[in-house]
Amino acid sequence: MLNTILIVCTGNICRSPMGERFLQSRLPQKKIDSAGTAALIDHSADMDALRIAKKFGVSLEGHRGRQFTPTLSAAYDLILVMEKEHVRHITHIAPEARSKTMLLGHWFNQIEIPDPWHKSDEAFDHAYQLIDRACQAWVSKLVGKF
Repeated sequence: MLNTILIVCTGNICRSPMGERFLQSRLPQKKIDSAGTAALIDHSADMDALRIAKKFGVSLEGHRGRQFTPTLSAAYDLILVMEKEHVRHITHIAPEARSKTMLLGHWFNQIEIPDPWHKSDEAFDHAYQLIDRACQAWVSKLVGKF
C-alpha cells in the first residue's frame, strides 16, 4: 500500500507545496508532505506560488520549507519529484530511496515540471497546470490500483 507520499522539488517553496496541497485535497486518507533537495528551510511558500495556487483554489498557507534527508525519505512509501535532476539528488542523499522515487509527471511521458521561481505569472500558471494534470493522473492510479 502506498499510504505516505513525499513531493520533492528544489527549494520546497513553489512546486512541491502546490503538489502536496493538491494531492492532500484529493487523497485525504493518505499522508502527503513535501520537501526540497536544497530547501529554504522554514521559509513560507513563495508569494507568487501562494497567489497562483489560490487562483486555482489551493491554499499554501502555513507551509514551511524543509530539507529532504535520508531519515525523511524512510518515512514515505512513494517520493514524487519535479525533475530528473531531483532523482539524482535523492539518490545521492538517500540511495535506498531510489526504488520508490518517480517523476510527478511520470504518467505524461515522463514530463518534467520547470521551476517557476523568480519568473513570470505565466511560468507559475504553466507549472501549476502541469502539477494539476500530473497529480490528477496519480490520483487515478493510486485510487484505481493501490
